[in-house]
Amino acid sequence: GLQGPCMLIDTSCSSGLTATSVACSALSLDECPLAVVLAVNVMMAGSVHFSFAIAGMLSELGRCHTWDARADGYARAENCGGAVLERSDGKHVVACIPGTAVRCDGRSASLTAPNGQAQRKVVAAALSVAGVQGSEVQTLQAHGTGTALGDPIEMGSIADTVLKHHKGVPSVSSVKANAGHAEPGAGFGGLLCLLVACTSGQAAPNVQLRRMNTLVSLSLREVRCGVLAQLGRAGEEAEKAIGGVSSFGYSGTIAHAVLE
Repeated sequence: GLQGPCMLIDTSCSSGLTATSVACSALSLDECPLAVVLAVNVMMAGSVHFSFAIAGMLSELGRCHTWDARADGYARAENCGGAVLERSDGKHVVACIPGTAVRCDGRSASLTAPNGQAQRKVVAAALSVAGVQGSEVQTLQAHGTGTALGDPIEMGSIADTVLKHHKGVPSVSSVKANAGHAEPGAGFGGLLCLLVACTSGQAAPNVQLRRMNTLVSLSLREVRCGVLAQLGRAGEEAEKAIGGVSSFGYSGTIAHAVLE
């Protein structure tokens, strides 16, 4: 009996987070009282795997070595996630999404070398919509695919928009390092992991991290953040936990969401 807005969204890796942004917009425009978001990736066709491997996107080592010197591409993964969203009445709220932004990556060198300037803009736009300063963000779920050049570009974007004026030590992690890259479901998986981090106060570790990518270290040379190699705190203790999640699709559609 559902009769609200209904659509299938395919922006490759950013599909789930883009769908979440569309759902939030539908709620804010009062197009529906509830919104259901589903993000699924099931690997059923070998041809898809072969095409990604030929394109040089997959890791020969079979892991997403996010932030690590061994980063050489990503490992594919399956997932299934869903959520029901509704407009807040101010009561019984576990978490809310005060701001999202979706943008085009624009011109970049390759599929695995994204546009850093565009990443900065999409994060800044989501923070602006949410009415949140970068210095208030305590934990981040990065896109963190695990590529030698893409990881430093993303960390540089995080440093400029969130870490630069931060007085605390925000944590930065990515679910891909632990569970692989679920492609269209990846961003939504990151959102659910961020929800766990914000409600529990604990951020998941990057289990693949052994030796930091030199270029990632350079991106962090003037800022402070916790790039976790084991279970740790999701930023500093505060009355209200605030986090951000990024998802960048090789289609060119990039997204960021703020969670409180």
